[in-house]
Amino acid sequence: TASTMPSVDGGGFGFEVVARTGRARLGRLATPHGVIETPAFIFCATKGAIKGLSPAQMRAAGATIQLANTYHLMIQPTAERVARFGGLHRFMGWDGPLLTDSGGFQIFSMGHGLIADEIKGRRGQLRPPTLIAITEDGATFRSYLDGRTLVLTPERSIEIQHLLGADLIVQFDECTPYHVDRVYTEASMRRSHRWGDRSLAAFRALETEAQALYGIIQGGIYPELREESAAWTAERPFFGTAIGGSLGGTKGEMAAIVETTMAHVHPGRPVHLLGIGGLGDIFAGVAVGIDSFDCVGPTRIARHGWALAPGEPGERINLRNARFRDDPEPLRGGCGCYACRTFSRAYLHHLVKADELLGLQMLTLHNVATMSAMMAAIRAGIAAGDLAAVRAGWLGSETEDNAFRDQNGSETADHR
Repeated sequence: TASTMPSVDGGGFGFEVVARTGRARLGRLATPHGVIETPAFIFCATKGAIKGLSPAQMRAAGATIQLANTYHLMIQPTAERVARFGGLHRFMGWDGPLLTDSGGFQIFSMGHGLIADEIKGRRGQLRPPTLIAITEDGATFRSYLDGRTLVLTPERSIEIQHLLGADLIVQFDECTPYHVDRVYTEASMRRSHRWGDRSLAAFRALETEAQALYGIIQGGIYPELREESAAWTAERPFFGTAIGGSLGGTKGEMAAIVETTMAHVHPGRPVHLLGIGGLGDIFAGVAVGIDSFDCVGPTRIARHGWALAPGEPGERINLRNARFRDDPEPLRGGCGCYACRTFSRAYLHHLVKADELLGLQMLTLHNVATMSAMMAAIRAGIAAGDLAAVRAGWLGSETEDNAFRDQNGSETADHR
């Protein structure tokens, strides 16, 4: 049964569910820069670029939408400068849909002095905090570039995202980490709701038909808070829903939180799961109705010598390992990307060991192509009513218990 969610501003946006398999849904998300077939993966061009790949290479590898970040772009080159060059699409040479994050995640994760893995429940190495204060008005922090004191409020976040010109934008919120208690989580969630109302007011005052706004569900690991926050977003005229904040300290906890949250989201809106990108995680999210995902993992691990390899332990292989130095096979049999069509594992091992940029570029290209191909297969599986067979084909004997495993391993992440 198809359902259509009209946009907040009545512009060139819409979301239609065209097929379902259980709770998994096949959809079409319309934006002024093109239609996104969902479920979709959004690649993180955090500072306005995918490290190592051009927009043309991203298109050739199957990418349909990218994400850029308010926090980084407000510091350099500044949203005002991007706007003077015609907006982020023109500035970065990408003519497809764009999403921008509000900047809240980076501010608050850095403010707690922890790497982003803490949001997903894992302790990591400390770094000096940059957050000065969180008040009802917003967040005051130091620029990582030059130490300047900066302020980000809901109104300023919406203004920056408007200047950048992304198709899909999100409300300003606080992304609470795993280690904070329920009292703090509840107070933070309620403040994020008030910030969300202010974000909505600032967005609607723009009277734009070129952008659509997502509300964000917070509430940490507490089911009753997640339910309350989901109800809050559903009651307001957001175009879409995003699930943010800490998703727990274990795979089981994370899966339970997402499942609980999805039981209360607005059923007619596109739903985005922030910062989750493991292959098994995506299948698990799709199964409960998630429409889009983003994560730095696929491109970041490439820069450390890793290639996505469905069916292998951890869903990836490390090309730095000596076992690949005489391996004549492509990265993944059946993959049609340029790297797999052209180069052997042995050659790519050589490039990575020699620190040649081509090696990291080819691994990035392969990982983007692999994620894109998997999403296309998922969409085909939903259309055919046999998502389980697609999952088995991509993940082999991996069980549902491995759902929501982190893609990044021990690496840090710039996004939720």
